[in-house]
Amino acid sequence: MTASTKGFALITGASAGIGAIYADRLAKRGYDLILVARNQARLNALADRLTNETGRSIETIAADLNDKAALAKIESLLRDDPRITMLVNNAGVGSVASILDGQVDSMEAMIDLNITALTRLTYAVAPAFVARGAGTIVNISSVVGIAVELLNGVYSASKSYVLSFGHALQRDLAGKGVRVQTVLPAATATEFWDVAGYAKQKEAASTMTADDLVDAALVGLDQGELVTIPTLHDGGDWTQWEAQRRALAPSFANAKAAPRYAQSGSIVE
Repeated sequence: MTASTKGFALITGASAGIGAIYADRLAKRGYDLILVARNQARLNALADRLTNETGRSIETIAADLNDKAALAKIESLLRDDPRITMLVNNAGVGSVASILDGQVDSMEAMIDLNITALTRLTYAVAPAFVARGAGTIVNISSVVGIAVELLNGVYSASKSYVLSFGHALQRDLAGKGVRVQTVLPAATATEFWDVAGYAKQKEAASTMTADDLVDAALVGLDQGELVTIPTLHDGGDWTQWEAQRRALAPSFANAKAAPRYAQSGSIVE
């Protein structure tokens, strides 16, 4: 481990896009890296560049997180390697397809990557971080986790899961030295759109660069944000929305149904 390291950050989906920018920025912040993605050639090229530019120690692992054996290997590393101080759960895939397109196998694969892999990696690393009293987990969600009608329903639901999971992690790990940040990008200019089937979104005026997205997310992390939405200019809107959501919870605790569900005594034919 090189001098003055902040430990190793393990980044999934690290070979391109948001993951590659996280690798660049974290190396420049003094982290050594473990880069995980399917494309070994891209990983090697990124590792070589960052080693030359930063002098950090960078390891690469070619792994398909939809493969159970490959996923288990990364889980074991997160559980057992005390050098790891940060996990960036960035790997994911999206879609713009309607349910009527019927690609259910692709939807299942999306769930496996966006939800199952992220969950298993988090479950692997959280106890290790708690045992050491320190560590950071960054989970990449999406604004469609809130604005669920914008894209494919399974994709939106998977990102809603990441947001909800982050809230529960923050509750469970509070006071144990583990930071949990959930990042909600909006449209970002990456290969995501090529895979999702809507490449022209990369050129839209409202689409943010991956560099700007990651830079903003890291500032949010520095500022202690639990949820970071880089494109939301009025942060008070999120604060208000989240406060209202939490304030609604006690209203669910009733043993009787609301009066609007009382039977009227008549039967509609």
